[in-house]
Order: sequence, then structure tokens, then C-alpha cells
Amino acid sequence: MSLLNKILSLYYRNIRLFSYLAPALDLGLRLHIANIFFKSGLTKIKTWDSTLYLFSEEYRVPYIPSELAAWMATAGELVLPALLVLGLFGRFAALGLSIVNGIAVIAYAHGLSEAGLNQHFYWGLILAILLVHGNGKWAIDTLIERRIQSTGR
Repeated sequence: MSLLNKILSLYYRNIRLFSYLAPALDLGLRLHIANIFFKSGLTKIKTWDSTLYLFSEEYRVPYIPSELAAWMATAGELVLPALLVLGLFGRFAALGLSIVNGIAVIAYAHGLSEAGLNQHFYWGLILAILLVHGNGKWAIDTLIERRIQSTGR
């Protein structure tokens, strides 16, 4: 065996170790992004009068009455992160939070700094990873999917 073959063999044998870290990374991403949005939802509900004021005077959510937009954003920021933490309907939750994130950027584009815009971009990137990749192995969705596959339904 040549030196190159030995190096490649060693590399490919040991690189598999990183795949064992994938479930922890998936869970970490879910917990991180859920924490951000859930805290935002708690702030909205805790200061509801301020939330209504901001949605009526500061945020410019298109096509939706301001009070309805406030309710929808708050509900989304409280319910969808809980689903992500559990790993239940994770792609649905990631898609929903992506919509909340996108509308937040559109509605408050005039008030976002470059740093704020970058923050929303990175949140969107994490949500896109969760949407495309799924919740990972440590999730209720995975258990349900295995159960459905094992029963042949």
C-alpha cells in the first residue's frame, strides 16, 4: 500500500467520527434559534401595549392589519420555537420562523442597521439548514417517522 493510500485510508476511517456529532449539532441549532425567537415572543406578550404600538406605528407589515400582525408574530414566536425544541413538525416550524424572520426584515427595513440585517440573515441561514436538513436524529419527528416506516404505513 502506498503512502497516499495509507493517508487516504486513515483520513476516511477517522472522518466518520464527525458524523456522530451531527445529532448534537442539529439539536444545538434548534435550541439556539428557538431561544432567540421564543425570547422575542415573551417580550412581545409581556409588554403587549408596547407591542401593539410598535406594530401600528413603527413596523410596516404589508397587507395585514397591525393588531392581527402583532398576534400572528407573537403566536409564531411562542409556538414554533417550542416545536423546534421538541423536534416535532420541525420543517414546518423552521418554515414558519423563516416567514416571521423575513416579514420582520421587510416590516422594519427602515430601522435595521447593517448588523441587525446580518443577524436576521444568519437566523435565516440556520432556519434554512433546519428546513432542508430536518431536525436530525434527536427529535420526535425521527421517532414518528421510524414508527411509521416500521408499521409499513
